[in-house]
Amino acid sequence: MSTDPTSQFAKPHIDARALLGLYDPADTTDWAPIRAAQVHAGGELALFLLATNVIGAALVTLILERDVPLWALACWGAVVAAIAVAVTFRRLAAKQRAQTAATLADVRDTVIEGVALAAVWSIPPLLFGLHADAGSALGLWIVLSVLMTASAVAMAALPLATLSFLAILGLAIAAMVLWVAGPVLAASVALFTALLMIGCFTRARALVLIRSGEIALAERDETVSLLLREVKQDETADWLWETDAARRVVRASPRFALSVGLDPAAINGKSLLEVLAGTTWESGKFAAGLRTLAEKLKAREAFRELVLPVHVAEQERWYEIAANPRYDEQGAFLGFRGVGADVTEQRASADKINRMARFDTLTGLPNRLYINEALAQAMADADKWGSRCAFMMIDLDRFKAVNDTLGHPIGDRLLGRVAERLATLVTDNEVIGRLGGDEFAVVVRDASDTQRLERLAQTIVDALARPYDLDHHTLYTGASVGVATGPRDGRTTEMLIRSADLALYRSKDAGGGRFHHYEPQLHVAAEERRVLEQALRKALAQNELHLNYQPVVDAGSGQLTGFEALVRWTHPELGAISPAKFIPLAEDARLIGPIGEWVLRSACAEAAAWPGETPIAVNVSPEQLLNPGFVAVVGSALANSGLSAHRLELEVTESVFLRDDTGAVKVLERILALGVRLSLDDFGTGYSSLGYLSRTRFTTIKIDRSFVIGASKKVPEAIAIIRAVVALAQSLGMATTAEGVETEEEHVMVQALGCTKVQGYYFGRPLPVDEARGLAQRAAQNREAA
Repeated sequence: MSTDPTSQFAKPHIDARALLGLYDPADTTDWAPIRAAQVHAGGELALFLLATNVIGAALVTLILERDVPLWALACWGAVVAAIAVAVTFRRLAAKQRAQTAATLADVRDTVIEGVALAAVWSIPPLLFGLHADAGSALGLWIVLSVLMTASAVAMAALPLATLSFLAILGLAIAAMVLWVAGPVLAASVALFTALLMIGCFTRARALVLIRSGEIALAERDETVSLLLREVKQDETADWLWETDAARRVVRASPRFALSVGLDPAAINGKSLLEVLAGTTWESGKFAAGLRTLAEKLKAREAFRELVLPVHVAEQERWYEIAANPRYDEQGAFLGFRGVGADVTEQRASADKINRMARFDTLTGLPNRLYINEALAQAMADADKWGSRCAFMMIDLDRFKAVNDTLGHPIGDRLLGRVAERLATLVTDNEVIGRLGGDEFAVVVRDASDTQRLERLAQTIVDALARPYDLDHHTLYTGASVGVATGPRDGRTTEMLIRSADLALYRSKDAGGGRFHHYEPQLHVAAEERRVLEQALRKALAQNELHLNYQPVVDAGSGQLTGFEALVRWTHPELGAISPAKFIPLAEDARLIGPIGEWVLRSACAEAAAWPGETPIAVNVSPEQLLNPGFVAVVGSALANSGLSAHRLELEVTESVFLRDDTGAVKVLERILALGVRLSLDDFGTGYSSLGYLSRTRFTTIKIDRSFVIGASKKVPEAIAIIRAVVALAQSLGMATTAEGVETEEEHVMVQALGCTKVQGYYFGRPLPVDEARGLAQRAAQNREAA
């Protein structure tokens, strides 16, 4: 391969078709600026061409005024002037538009101008000249020949237009001369036309060659200027360097000497590697870039963008160098010639950008990108050495409650404190980072010791469970951890992260504050969950959901006091699916909104058909209450069904009050304003704050079955809780419903403890709609009979 720096600027091959503007050649020549030069040159003589046409038309008129009617000459002259003016304006506009680049169409379309001019100038010899005398015909021939010559000069830069003009007009003149003077003079006209066409093409080719040479020189000058940075005179400018065949520095430039902190005279004759190595030359502890340079010099290979550290005045600088080997005419190696630049500042900026791209700005820990790279490297090392690595997913428990109650600034500071604790737990064997939100991760490079891995996971759980003191707040947040070991639990980073995520999900599902290892059945459960979610997304549209109604009775008399609507799902292939499975899935998949609305509307429509005033209770998810439009849904369900508002009771759980800032309480107040009643479900199983009981007007407090079971087993705490709830409800004017009563003993017990209503299998399982309707009718008849 040639090392001549000008070899890439070789003179382009001028294809005749490309010159005429007939096609774009497939070589490396950039024809856009060359065509721009053609268009520009055509525009330069546009006014000259206009003057030539006007003067020529005047001369022809004078010559033929005795042989041709004046009106005909005047009409023809006007057409000549109009076409000439139009061509002139087109040339000037194209010149302005194509300053640096022109398209193939810009050149090719000029043929219209040449044909138009040739057509109008062919009229005198073909129409007027055939009837003129010999003197007039000779004069016409002379004027047209001068016109052709002038046009060949003015239009030579655009050969396609010029050749079209010359060919058409030349044939017209030859035809006239043949008619008037015979074949000899006609042949002379044809020869003259051919010579003009050849001259025009040659001149056009010369213009293109000159322009292509100018472009090549400009590109060469620009490249050299960029290489040498001629405009830079400060000490950070690029510098040239040169070596002989023995890799010794020769003809060292002052700028090169300044860059390495040495005297120019002292550099000449020294090894280039010794000059660049500086103080590390004696110790032999070279940087990787310097070793790469030594290999390139030894192999006599060209190189570029080679970055290496250089110590100048006890300060580390970074230089980027490039060079080509030099050979004489006989091919003997002469050494290297190259250029260098100080890129210390650029490298510092790149390092800063790299750190920003790989480290979390809030905690200072590695971010998701860094963690993924570290895990990929750990898995590659484990595969290389036949060992094991591990990945831990960490998710903070109850962190959302901190954000919702105290705000994001406190939440961000808490994340910083969590990061500080985690950073103290890891060694060189681990990399810990933040994935985003309240999720953290740990890459364990060597996880051969299973017990050590488990101790680390438990240590993380214990450390993050300790309280945090922030702005006079004592915060308690735990952590759930999922652990996956590679390559057993995944042979790719994506698979291992997925396995750790499934293990984390199990830890969260078990209540948090613990760790779990990945197990294959977790993947089975996740796949089942995925299949169920896909099926659930279609269940509503395919009418797979239906409602059952569980009776609620008076604890003393056993008479029916209402029903609770319970949604059930029967899949055509999977069969009946437990609500314990699909309700949480609907909440996670954000499907609870449309499903809950369907349940509400269906229950209201059914209850409206029952006799009497039998009420209906419908469970409402906290996610539904986050939607301000839910009030309108309730109003619409009542209006469309005709159900009285006081017969509808919405059941909510305590968890809705954890997110007071979402406006759920305001939504409940607007629902109460409609006349709808509210029931507090599962009281005492969650967060157990009494404040919201005084802020929201509940009609009923429902006691969870877990307390009923505990009380039936004589557990003192369960009995005390039921008594406390009953007393609280009585003081606030609320009813109490004991859920899950399945035996007579449980019924007697909750009645003795003061519960006003009961619900459970002892009084009836959830009933299909027909049976519930019949039960409601019988209850209404019994009340009427009483």
